[in-house]
Amino acid sequence: MDLNAVRTFVAAADAGQFQQAAAELSISQQAVSKRIAALERDLGVHLFTRTPRGARLTIDGQAFLPHARELLGAEERAAASVRPGRRALRVDVIGRGLAPAALLRDFHRTHPGIALDVVTLFDADTAITAVHAGTIDASFRALTRDLPAGVEAVRVLDEPLQLLTGPRHPLAAARAVAPADLAGHRIWMPGIITGTEWAAYYDDLAAAFGLTIDRVGPEFGTEPLLDVVAGSPSLATFVGDQTRLLWPDAYGLRRIPVQSPTPAYPHSLIWQADNPHPALTTLRAHLTRPGRSRLADTWTPPWAAR
Repeated sequence: MDLNAVRTFVAAADAGQFQQAAAELSISQQAVSKRIAALERDLGVHLFTRTPRGARLTIDGQAFLPHARELLGAEERAAASVRPGRRALRVDVIGRGLAPAALLRDFHRTHPGIALDVVTLFDADTAITAVHAGTIDASFRALTRDLPAGVEAVRVLDEPLQLLTGPRHPLAAARAVAPADLAGHRIWMPGIITGTEWAAYYDDLAAAFGLTIDRVGPEFGTEPLLDVVAGSPSLATFVGDQTRLLWPDAYGLRRIPVQSPTPAYPHSLIWQADNPHPALTTLRAHLTRPGRSRLADTWTPPWAAR
């Protein structure tokens, strides 16, 4: 169905005259007549009866009018869903309980009028491809490689690591630990997947400080990991200081800062340079606003300087 003809029909029905409808649509009266005649042919009914005072809706025209308005409303909603500035800003955050999600929640609290569509893609390669293709507007990732032409990034957070232990672990009572203190302790991280940006980070961290990071075992999610660590006198794991974790009081888990130096996970915001969505500019400004400073005495992998 020709939506221009439907729009012309609604204008004529509201105006009661083809001439006035033509003026409102900035077309000729002849064009109005042709569009309505074509619509009537498509529908197989007469929509108007001509009168000395203008045009009056037939019974069929009266029946069709509310549906015609719905058609035009659906057209507007469909266009608005993909129109820059009207559709939601689509952002990838890796995981909804991790630091990038916290950054995005803070942005939403500051700018509640901006609609967000939050997604979680697998790894940096997948996210960069999606940004480049326009499937998403932005992504929070650690960057281990150069970006394709047209894709840009800015470092937005160096997130300190914490050691997570159970109450019987030898380091459970420590107020802070240095990376050197962790040599010889088994740090269990079954969620590390070869080829991902977080695998590159923890491989470099282990090499830099002589750590034993054990990725053996299936990944069953956060809750089983916490359960095992809570009951173990020897296993520990790393978490970011902004990672949201909930566990029963009986677990007695400890979150211990790692310092001297502090290993920090480098989160960057990635976007396509020619993306026209106005909320993307607002997001970048929010994440890079004055007052955000990097921690002193931190360690990050050499590739994090990109």
